[in-house]
Amino acid sequence: MEKPIVQIDNLTKRFPVGNSEFTALSHLSLTIDKGEFMGLVGPSGSGKTTLLNIIGSLDTPTEGSVEVMGQSIATLTHKQAAILRNYHIGFIFQSYNLLPVYTVFENVEFALLLQNLSADERKKWVMQALEWVGLTDKAKSKPSQLSGGESQRVSIARAMVKRPQLVLADEPSANLDARNSHHIVQTMKKLNKELHTTFIFSTHDEKVMQYLDRIVSLKDGMVEKDEAVLHIQN
Repeated sequence: MEKPIVQIDNLTKRFPVGNSEFTALSHLSLTIDKGEFMGLVGPSGSGKTTLLNIIGSLDTPTEGSVEVMGQSIATLTHKQAAILRNYHIGFIFQSYNLLPVYTVFENVEFALLLQNLSADERKKWVMQALEWVGLTDKAKSKPSQLSGGESQRVSIARAMVKRPQLVLADEPSANLDARNSHHIVQTMKKLNKELHTTFIFSTHDEKVMQYLDRIVSLKDGMVEKDEAVLHIQN
């Protein structure tokens, strides 16, 4: 049987606040299998983003263990964590984080510059990623020439261009209207099916939640509910 892509056991995360501590996550355990399309949901302050940051090796546990692709987040060196992120994890944020002076092509290519690829290989991968999100015609545009929905699709292409095993999406629809929200999540669902990429969302947007196959509800840094979602096929 294939190992889970994310294995979390008894995770606690505390942050210093003045002379005391704030507990963002408390004794949390969770298993996520390869190819899942799932979400962490809950009110602001429930621990969603903290958990996503630890899974993405941007932060480390205070207690407990988190393994991502068989690697313990707590024991990774800075270099090992950077390699994990650069090669295997894609990030999508609510603010698109596009570099305004670069074209759409260059923004997506940026994710590949740390990898040992030729210019021809990079071009092929970038154009394929832009094709996945329906933006090949915008390759030479600057971010200022894009709509919000198009900007978020560029950020999906940037996350997917390196063909990561895992994509972490933190409130990806927060700055989008309903039509664009649906379009963005449908695009990610399609990539999940075609490339078997694992997607983990942090969201409280109903428009995103209706596409998820599993919803893990967090409250006060703990798992309140963990349920599979049954989709009725039309």
